[in-house]
Amino acid sequence: MENIQNIPIDIQTSKLVDWLVDRRHCNLKWQSSVMEIRKKINTAIQDMPENEEIKHLLAGSYIHYFHCVRIVEILKGTEASSKNIFGRYSSQRMKDWQEILSLYEKDNAYLAEVASLLSRSVSYEGPALRKQVAKAQQQQQDLTRREVECQSSSADLRERYYAACKQYGITGENVARELQALVKDLPTVLEETGREASRLEEHIQLYTVFTNFVSDWSEPVLPLLTFAQKKGNTTFYEWRTGHAPVVVDKPVMDEAPADTVTEETIDWGDFGGGTETQEVNFGITAEDGVDWGISLDSDSKDDEGGIDWGESGEAPIEIEVLDGGTDCPEGVARGEDALTILENPQSRNQFIDELMELETFLAQRLSEMGENADVVAMSQFQLAPTIIQGQTRDHIQDLQAVVSDLLRRLTSLRMQHLFMILASPRYVERVSETLRQKLKQADILVLKRATMADNRQKALEEQAKLEPRIDLLAKTTRELQKLIEADISKRYNNRPVNLMGVNV
Repeated sequence: MENIQNIPIDIQTSKLVDWLVDRRHCNLKWQSSVMEIRKKINTAIQDMPENEEIKHLLAGSYIHYFHCVRIVEILKGTEASSKNIFGRYSSQRMKDWQEILSLYEKDNAYLAEVASLLSRSVSYEGPALRKQVAKAQQQQQDLTRREVECQSSSADLRERYYAACKQYGITGENVARELQALVKDLPTVLEETGREASRLEEHIQLYTVFTNFVSDWSEPVLPLLTFAQKKGNTTFYEWRTGHAPVVVDKPVMDEAPADTVTEETIDWGDFGGGTETQEVNFGITAEDGVDWGISLDSDSKDDEGGIDWGESGEAPIEIEVLDGGTDCPEGVARGEDALTILENPQSRNQFIDELMELETFLAQRLSEMGENADVVAMSQFQLAPTIIQGQTRDHIQDLQAVVSDLLRRLTSLRMQHLFMILASPRYVERVSETLRQKLKQADILVLKRATMADNRQKALEEQAKLEPRIDLLAKTTRELQKLIEADISKRYNNRPVNLMGVNV
């Protein structure tokens, strides 16, 4: 018997209520009894004395049997004046709570209730709170990571913006105006390139003599390059007609407006959460009317504004079709004719093609003059003109370097952009918008980062609210565990009782 007395009773907390019912410590219908008790408790707490401990017991916690026991002990002090000579209390408060204790102790309903509270705290409430805390911590980690990503992406977009601006040769303060300023400087650059073409006399002469020597070639060799070598970067009119223009009427490019980036101009995508359809402004207003010279008024008598459809019986008007370039007075260069040969896309492309042709020729000569040149090729040039035989490999390499430098300067990425701007003013708008879009996206990422920082702070505050609740639940659960273990232990001659699985 002594050995049995020392053997502990281990009970799984999740099965504690079933254990109590199976061993007839509690009634199977204990829940209906507890429901009646809860109604009486709700009524009794409406009339309570001013006591700090009672306020603490009733504040936000589930009132169970052991709370009621403590409330009765406190009332014994506060309601002592209502005690009669028979040891009974005439106070209704005391009678109500004594009745509650009596109902709780009937069939040990209190034991089943606190066992159910303990099981629910261990199996549901505790894990749920821990899960919420883990979720808040995970949100903080994710938001912190995304903050770093937004910061990095924003910095990357700005870096790409300034790198793109550097490719264009601008600072990025005002993209449109800076690009147009580069175009204004473009004639000076092209004029210098045209002067550099004067150094190609020997190159062109060598290629011409070589072409005539190896083949019966009757067409002019490198005509535009030869013209530019002699005349420089003159007007396309002079190249087309062979005469210098008397008047040059070059088109004037409109100045681009200043870059303005406001909240209205930023496309926030889905970040703003708005669903309103934005109106598209095509830049055409009612004031931008176009006078087509056609009067819609049927009563109009203005012969100049009307259209003669040939029904008046007068002689038909003869329309003379002019050839390209002949619609201007003699000696006047206008439109494309007013552009220089390096500004005009047609002549510039031809100029670049002839440069590439010359470069390819010099590269081929370098290859033929290499150390592995065969005897047949060497004997073939014994009858060649002196200018061909007198060339050395190093000199050919120097000639090729000059041509390659000119070609590189004309075909660089920056020059390609400048030529595009020169050819189409709308290209400035597209480039400006493309570059500004990078800054807009960088600004959006900065705002997203700020929003994520706010959400991370909210998750941190949520965690700060949940952690005290977990600590309080753990404290009350351990207290309840000890009270239940002690109560069951009394029923088995003070044998030790262990409630297993209590982990909050």
